[in-house]
Amino acid sequence: MKATELEGEAVEKMQTEAGHRRHVRIMLWSLVIIVAGTLMLPLAGYVYATFSGDQVRAAQTESATAGVNPLSNYWRAVRDGTKGYTAASGPYTTNDMIQSQGEEWRQLRNGYVTLGVTVVTGAVLLLIVLFHVIKGPKRLEQTPSGRTLPRWSGGERLLHWYTALLFIVLAITGFSLLFGRAVLIPLMGLEGFSAYANVAKPVHNYAGPLFLVGVVLEVITWMRFNIFKSYDLEWFKSAGGMFKRGVHSPAGRVNAGEKTWFWIVATLGLLGVGISGLVMDFPNFGQDRETMQIANLIHGVLAGLWLAIAFGHIYLGTLGVPGSLRGMVQGEVSEEWMKEHHNLWYEHLKSRGEQVREEAPHTPRSRPGPAPLP
Repeated sequence: MKATELEGEAVEKMQTEAGHRRHVRIMLWSLVIIVAGTLMLPLAGYVYATFSGDQVRAAQTESATAGVNPLSNYWRAVRDGTKGYTAASGPYTTNDMIQSQGEEWRQLRNGYVTLGVTVVTGAVLLLIVLFHVIKGPKRLEQTPSGRTLPRWSGGERLLHWYTALLFIVLAITGFSLLFGRAVLIPLMGLEGFSAYANVAKPVHNYAGPLFLVGVVLEVITWMRFNIFKSYDLEWFKSAGGMFKRGVHSPAGRVNAGEKTWFWIVATLGLLGVGISGLVMDFPNFGQDRETMQIANLIHGVLAGLWLAIAFGHIYLGTLGVPGSLRGMVQGEVSEEWMKEHHNLWYEHLKSRGEQVREEAPHTPRSRPGPAPLP
């Protein structure tokens, strides 16, 4: 019995050890399969890409015969405005996978708009320089006698310079941002332009509404002086006498050229540039991306045109017609200047008894003579 029991125990032990080894082998092979599968799984993407590439190439070959790009239908489906779903929210959020107008806007802004603004403003500046070199400024025919008449009040001058300074700030910041990628980034580098843009953009955005307040006040203040009259036609025919010496077209408080500038500011500036700027400045009113993109293009085109015309206004108010700037700085102009450039307003001032002010005579400094000989 003992021998039989011993044999039975030995057999059982051997079976137990064999089962244990079998379990170990199963675990090891399972681990190998898991590790191998984990390592091989990413390669499935390459297999799929290869298979898909074969299909695409086959489709391309088949479609090439039919004259159709096989990928065009895919991207056409992506960009056709089919609505999807997004959990994001906000004024610019849409359910479109790709907003095609964004690329179209970028090409228009960085291409046609920047090129057009460069050509127009550059051409106007060139013409002004050529005119000044060839014809020169329109100087007074009579020597000022020292007697002056009022031209602009203190409040009018304050309003003008408030608006003019903001216009300069907006022009510098706005057009530097417009031409940043093409001009400033190559000069300043990405980091330098980024630091500048972080300041220029908020300055432009905040100065815009403040500037429009000044423009509205200007329109209200000077509207009654800028209604076109029949005699303004003569000013247009002679171009204000800028091309022919001795020609003095009739003009009231403002001439026909100044009236034209006024209505450009009131329409192109206030309504075109102003409203489009406000659309971009206040997106919290719910404008979508397409509206913002259209407003940006309108803003850039009209602002460039406005700046080009402003060059002419600035030239005529400074170098082109000497004596004009004095009226907007000191509030008074010489009697001779008033007679030649605004004869009808001169007659109006005299008819209401406006007194001519006599300027203090200018006595040049006398240089000390040589010391007497001893």
